[in-house]
Amino acid sequence: MDIIICSAFCFNFSYWNVSIISISKAIIDMVSWKDKMPTNLPPDYFEAEKRFREAQTPGDKVLCLEEMISTVPKHKGTDKLRADLRRQLSKLKDEAKTLKKHTGHQTSFYVEKEGAGQAVVIGPTNVGKSALVAALTHAEPEVSSAPYTTWKPLPGMMHVEDIQIQLVDTPPLDREFVEPGLFDLIRRADLVLLTVDLQTDPLLQLEETLLLLEEHRISSPDRRDRYASQDRMVFIPLLILANKCDDENLTEVYDLFCALLGEECPMIPISAATRWNFDVLKKQVYQALEIIRVYAKPPGKDPDMERPFVLKRGSTVAELARKVHRDFYDKLKSARVWGSSAFEGQMVQRDYELKDGDIVELRV
Repeated sequence: MDIIICSAFCFNFSYWNVSIISISKAIIDMVSWKDKMPTNLPPDYFEAEKRFREAQTPGDKVLCLEEMISTVPKHKGTDKLRADLRRQLSKLKDEAKTLKKHTGHQTSFYVEKEGAGQAVVIGPTNVGKSALVAALTHAEPEVSSAPYTTWKPLPGMMHVEDIQIQLVDTPPLDREFVEPGLFDLIRRADLVLLTVDLQTDPLLQLEETLLLLEEHRISSPDRRDRYASQDRMVFIPLLILANKCDDENLTEVYDLFCALLGEECPMIPISAATRWNFDVLKKQVYQALEIIRVYAKPPGKDPDMERPFVLKRGSTVAELARKVHRDFYDKLKSARVWGSSAFEGQMVQRDYELKDGDIVELRV
């Protein structure tokens, strides 16, 4: 009898043991299944994620992360992803606050971005960087024929039609003495305007400046193929400004400079003294920033043609809606476009790619 009871007990224990194991396995499987649920992330998320990876400062990364979070669909499959992104956002915001508190003490080379883009004006000493920024903006840098007059960056706003682009005057790029913070400023910029003096060996100035940038792992996208290893390289759009082209006789010098360079490069002859070719310069800067202007039209009203929204080239209606207001992105029902569409006021989808000068009516 005792043997029978013992056998029954062992059988029951084994049964429950197997049941407990089965239940535990089922719970684990459910948790794993929940983690593996499809997230169905939209293309906007991956575009924001790419910008996040390319961002150089905590502040820029915060903006990209906030954009990523706003594009993630809200369902059980994205719960873990959204929680991870929020934790990362909180950490980055703390870093950004810490950097802001210590900015004045840490470096004088941090310049907050303003306007439609930030272009840093760099080059050797006495090539006319300060004179150029003074002529193109309302900034008042100290302009002198004496070398090494500029010791700190100075920003100013350049008007390009109905938008403003920030230009930053910088100290000379000199191998013998250059502040590390200057290279950090260049890395954060949207565009580099490398300035040379057309009247004083511009080829040597250009070669030495490009080499100094490369030594600090900075180059332009059109030179990407030159580097076998691109680890930690930062590629920033670059325009070469051949300054001090102050009279017609120097156009021959400019042509010779181009011939000696022996390669295609985005280069513009200008004169900071006479303001010659500034219209071409502004147009080239605008194009190099790869931005577009889009004008909002409230339903039943005229569009606001004085304050365009500035977007990256290739942006969609959905990205414009997010720029206008988060609610517009979430509740957008339809959109009409005047400009690049097949006909005026054409109804378009959220993924419609906008062009420069488009007028858009968003309906929520």
